[in-house]
Amino acid sequence: MAKPEVVVLDYGSGNVHSAVRALERVGAQVTLTRDTRQVLDADGLVVPGVGAFAAVMEALTSIDAPRWIGRRVAGGRPVLGICVGHQILFERGVEHGIAAEGMGEWPGEVTALPQDVVVPHMGWNTVRPAQDSVLFDGIEDERFYFVHSYAVQQWGFDQTVDAMSAPKVTWSHHGADFIAAVENGPLAATQFHPEKSGDAGMQLLKNWIESL
Repeated sequence: MAKPEVVVLDYGSGNVHSAVRALERVGAQVTLTRDTRQVLDADGLVVPGVGAFAAVMEALTSIDAPRWIGRRVAGGRPVLGICVGHQILFERGVEHGIAAEGMGEWPGEVTALPQDVVVPHMGWNTVRPAQDSVLFDGIEDERFYFVHSYAVQQWGFDQTVDAMSAPKVTWSHHGADFIAAVENGPLAATQFHPEKSGDAGMQLLKNWIESL
């Protein structure tokens, strides 16, 4: 059986090679590229992200990535966002008082975690997976590795079409509840780094690969 073809989007974000290696370990044929045709044609697209919301959004926009992601989602082709690659899928991010527009795939604002806890939230934490989650199948009680100071802390999805399945939202807690992952048809994302989350993270990536 042929390995699923996965593109890790190469747009200048931090160390993406750990994500490439992790995806290869769980059975994908992985290409690190920004080539339009490869991005659109791959079985799965992974959008990593390290750094500030506005900078990541600007870098993605500079290579036309939001349009590619939108085309994939509209065509039912899987996309997985990681860390800031998760955050930019929401409506906007506010860092240091400056607001930047996100992709708006989901409602919500990325804001600072409470200042009465240690920030950044760095290290292992539990999650509360959504019911019938595909990503967390078999790893519901595991811990995952987070590195972030900002998160989406409220979910206000308006379920206007009854025939559509509501997004599956997984939560975690650090000073406040925040969204740790979303699964919404072909579009999924995690605030934590599965590629740095040991065996649990490998299983989550394997679950995603198998869903392709």
